Amino acid sequence: MDAEEQNQLGSRIADARRRTGLTQAELAVTISLDRSALAKIENGSRRVSALELSRIADAVGERVEWFFDQTPEAIISHRNLQDPGAVSPAIDRLIELAARNVEFVTSRTVKAWPKSRVLDRPSSASDAEDAAAEARKLIGLAPAKPALSLSTEVAKLGLFTFSFDMGADAADAASILLEEGGVAIVNGSLRVGRRRLALAHELGHYLFADEYNIDWRISEHQNDDVWEARLDRFGRALLLPQHGLKADLSCLKAEGSDLRTTAIKLASGYQVDMSTLARRLVELELIDQKDAGFIRSVRTTKADIIEHNLVVPQELEAPHLPDPYVKGILTLYRNAVVSAARATDLLFDTWSEDDLPEVPQLPESSIWKFVS
Repeated sequence: MDAEEQNQLGSRIADARRRTGLTQAELAVTISLDRSALAKIENGSRRVSALELSRIADAVGERVEWFFDQTPEAIISHRNLQDPGAVSPAIDRLIELAARNVEFVTSRTVKAWPKSRVLDRPSSASDAEDAAAEARKLIGLAPAKPALSLSTEVAKLGLFTFSFDMGADAADAASILLEEGGVAIVNGSLRVGRRRLALAHELGHYLFADEYNIDWRISEHQNDDVWEARLDRFGRALLLPQHGLKADLSCLKAEGSDLRTTAIKLASGYQVDMSTLARRLVELELIDQKDAGFIRSVRTTKADIIEHNLVVPQELEAPHLPDPYVKGILTLYRNAVVSAARATDLLFDTWSEDDLPEVPQLPESSIWKFVS
């Protein structure tokens, strides 16, 4: 390892330590090393042994190869805008890992990446509506049809969506453009309606070619954050298309449904939360603020589900991995490109080795064919 590589490795170790929230002293104690020795490793003036690096990797929750792999450029651009000493959130680490894994899998399995047109960035609410209509066409949705399997549909455009339970204090979602395609991470601790809105929002970032973005609270952005407000509008229009929503609202009124029943049926039919539904109905001037406040207070009960024969949506329930990604991993495993241990690692440990398909037993020499 030359001096430049040693400096890069030391920098990666320091980045991982800071992201985990550890001081040099704390990490040094954890790996049974003097703080001064760790400081020299991080500044590149001392070599790190394989055993020491293994202990560091375990302490900061990374694979050893992470310290040597190149970070996706968009991640670097994002981090350069932040306080260098700040601790990155959990979703930041997850999306970097997902980006690496997706690039690893798709580079070996995807022969022709879906070609996705970059849409013009909306400069008004009307433009956001038009962009949502165009996005629905791109994923093959009829103008008034609910987007009921959004994570599956966006994969057709090359956006691979993962969902992990990161807790209430983590961001709602994040997305990153890769050299080909992109990755979105959704916080699985959100209710299903908000998970789907978060993905619709990230699809906007993807189609408008925003390089890297972490969204902390979808639909709670301040009015002075104009770009995020337009993305929110795009997301609501994607999930609640104007013509379909108006038609369904008219039908329910004609049936004599009261406002509560109307809200429950619309929210279930389009698989959105009540807050999103209320805001969408207001922006389309279909209800007033008083009715919107009432709709936001509505909670769907078990009795409602039975009496109205409602669909109970589960989309993006954590943990969720995109089907094309999982199929790619299984292909690599069947073809002896990756080992069982590597396959489960790529599957974020959501599978055990027993869950993998049976493959013919390979000779011992075949271990050298595996890609780690």
